[in-house]
Amino acid sequence: MKQSTRIASILCLALAWTAPSVQAAEADNAPQMEQQNHDKDYVKTIDAFRNASKSAAFFKHSYGYAVFPTIGKVGFVIGGAYGQGRVYKQGQYAGMTEMTQGSIGFQLGGQAFSQIIFFQDKRAYDEFTSGNFEFGAQASAVAITAGVAAEASTKGTSATANAGNDYVAAEGQYYKGMATFTIAKGGLMYEAAISGQKFNFYPK
Repeated sequence: MKQSTRIASILCLALAWTAPSVQAAEADNAPQMEQQNHDKDYVKTIDAFRNASKSAAFFKHSYGYAVFPTIGKVGFVIGGAYGQGRVYKQGQYAGMTEMTQGSIGFQLGGQAFSQIIFFQDKRAYDEFTSGNFEFGAQASAVAITAGVAAEASTKGTSATANAGNDYVAAEGQYYKGMATFTIAKGGLMYEAAISGQKFNFYPK
């Protein structure tokens, strides 16, 4: 009897401790969450992707791209991610974008990374800026180290192409008209899961 009472007490304490964390995580997932990204943050992030061999070619041949200086990923029990970015169409600023991502499962700690999504053509750009775009379960990203010394696909299906042919290299990594790359903050490389990311678009 005492053993059952002790177990019940422990469970009650655990629930009381995790409830505020769950509520905080849910609040973090809200679209109203603010980020303080400045022009210099976007310039620095774009330069980082321009200097990475895997993503550099896409700037030459893509129809446009969406760039996020910082996507924050935090959670305990219930996790989520949020980020604000800018969308560019044929080199010109087209508007702001907002990314939210929710996940359920045991998570502890936080992650932060930069992300860029290239649009292969107008169809892909229009799909992304429709106002209700979401990455499916098959979506994947290529993770790049801050030093750009090593790169890895989170899916393992990126095509190998002649390094001297930028166009072929770029074509080999589009999936349904989009190619996504991430750079982890702090120089560490990890596989950022992008499936389930949802995007809103706000034209300028």
